[in-house]
Amino acid sequence: MSDAAVTCHCVPLIIPNTAPAWLADIMRAVRLRVCGRRDEETESIVQALYYRDYFGEERHTFGFTIRDSPDFFINVSAWGNAVYINTLINSFSIGDCVTIDNPLITHKDPEKADKFVPTTPSIYRLTVTEAHSQVLNCADIVVIERMVPLARLPVKDPGDFYTLGDIVANGQTLDGTVINVLAAVRSIGELKQFTTSDGRRGQRMEVKLFDDSVSFFLSSCTWDREAIQLAQTLMPKETVLFLADVKISFDSFRNAMVATVNGKTIITVNPDTREASLLFSYAKDLSETGGLDEEEKSEDVPLESITDVYTVNQLKHKAIEESEPFLGVTYSFISKLDVDSSVSKVIRTRCTRCKFQVSEDGQSCTNEMCPGREQGFSAAAVFDLLVDVSDHTGTLQGCIFRSPVAEKILDLTMLPPSKMRPGVKGVILGSQWLIQER
Repeated sequence: MSDAAVTCHCVPLIIPNTAPAWLADIMRAVRLRVCGRRDEETESIVQALYYRDYFGEERHTFGFTIRDSPDFFINVSAWGNAVYINTLINSFSIGDCVTIDNPLITHKDPEKADKFVPTTPSIYRLTVTEAHSQVLNCADIVVIERMVPLARLPVKDPGDFYTLGDIVANGQTLDGTVINVLAAVRSIGELKQFTTSDGRRGQRMEVKLFDDSVSFFLSSCTWDREAIQLAQTLMPKETVLFLADVKISFDSFRNAMVATVNGKTIITVNPDTREASLLFSYAKDLSETGGLDEEEKSEDVPLESITDVYTVNQLKHKAIEESEPFLGVTYSFISKLDVDSSVSKVIRTRCTRCKFQVSEDGQSCTNEMCPGREQGFSAAAVFDLLVDVSDHTGTLQGCIFRSPVAEKILDLTMLPPSKMRPGVKGVILGSQWLIQER
């Protein structure tokens, strides 16, 4: 079907069991589980994305939110095999204008509604499948010019937000709440990798915010690939963000309130609003006068601030209960260290910027979200030891000791061989650490 043959409809006019086509603005990455029949056609712009892999099943889902007017936007989910979903993910980004052809339109689930996705004014949701639907980049310049400005309009009332000072003043009374925040970007942290207790790998990135009431405030993006990629493109001290539906919580390790971007959050970069314009002017003036040049605190939590003590058994239970990484102290001993492992299992080559594992002869980092992908590649050989630690309550298996912690604990030294490319392979020179049997 040609573009000329398609009749476009606005989001509020979409009804089940009809066949319209429309344009919208993709806003924030979300997941959406949708079931039902397929009956529709559609066009749209992109502003947010979410990807979920169902391990052990040939079923993958990818979600996004689209918008075609200042007041109306709707959630979309795509279902299919890994190849289809990955191809779809790489075909457009937040802010692109796309055409959605023949999606299924269904009512929202009355029980789940928008629990894990952005809250939308529409009572419907869209489903895209490989067999019946298409998502194509829009080529109509006139339509694109009309749609793109929507990306700079917050999805919530531009005056309905908390200042960072409001959050600090309210303190733990806001713990667990979801609110709107308007703030400027002060700095972007490094991408950090972590592994959950059930073996899943995740990633997180921290962004420091400020406004005219607070000079430092922490916001984090955990797991969310699109939010992390968006954060990596932001210009510190020159960017204002409107965070719609960001989660506020109390971080006991930092003893401060923090904001977390999750599947419900929609981020508007440099909003076209009076409030954002005033904050942008303030941030620019403060930066030009040197008000933001003071040295920032390290992103790493000081060791002396970690005071919670756990037994091994308590760690096991807390790891199951907690969805976020946590810090603590345990008094235990190394009960298993496989000193006979092959070198390849003890020494890994990792990117020096994002710590992602790479091949020994690799010429670039394979992590799509590495902050240094556009720069010169740099890798280093590091220890990656699997050990078991035990105390009187049990054993914690599969703990990872990495450099420089492993080098310090085991008193090992690693240097690059002279005939090898620097920073790729290493040689263990010696150890003064002994295991004694009693």
